[in-house]
Amino acid sequence: MTIGKIVTSGTFTLDGGSWDVDNNVWLVGDDHEVVVIDAAHDAEAIRQAVGDRRLKAIVCTHAHNDHINAAGALADATGAPILLHPADAVLWEMVYDAEREYEPLKDGDVIEVAGAALHVLHTPGHAPGAVCLYTPQLGAVFTGDTLFSGGPGATGRSYSSFGTIIDSIRDRLLTLPPETVVHTGHGDSTSIGAEAPDLQEWIDRGH
Repeated sequence: MTIGKIVTSGTFTLDGGSWDVDNNVWLVGDDHEVVVIDAAHDAEAIRQAVGDRRLKAIVCTHAHNDHINAAGALADATGAPILLHPADAVLWEMVYDAEREYEPLKDGDVIEVAGAALHVLHTPGHAPGAVCLYTPQLGAVFTGDTLFSGGPGATGRSYSSFGTIIDSIRDRLLTLPPETVVHTGHGDSTSIGAEAPDLQEWIDRGH
């Protein structure tokens, strides 16, 4: 059972702006099956990283375009389902038309792959349908853009809320074991324990 990562590059667009970004695409599985977390920018590069393994699911931590813009092509190439929290439908439909279906995620769902369980934590704030994926077997949580090395994800654009993301981090992430490794949507990984001291300042600022 391993965690793999590739970094893909492209643009993030929202509210009339466009920014160049590098995205972390995470692959969780073994030699036989794998789950992709956040299919960003380059479906072919992700497909090659999957290789001859069975792709069980393409999981979206949220529906900002830079986290989902390769999901459709990857699903078409592999037959894997796309999983997304439906609270992000408004963002999804900025990228895909209504005919592109996804399977709804909800808080408490469990995605099983290669003997490990990914527990879905609904963590709105950066986006209404943002989720994190916690796997106790690997001592890791995949946070998308909810929590980074250095603090919470951005909340200055449409469909985001600073108070909400602070509540999500306080109630859903800081309750995880401090040694839990945090694998983020962009940039370096960190840990719950490493972020906890500074997060208290963000929590105080949020309320």
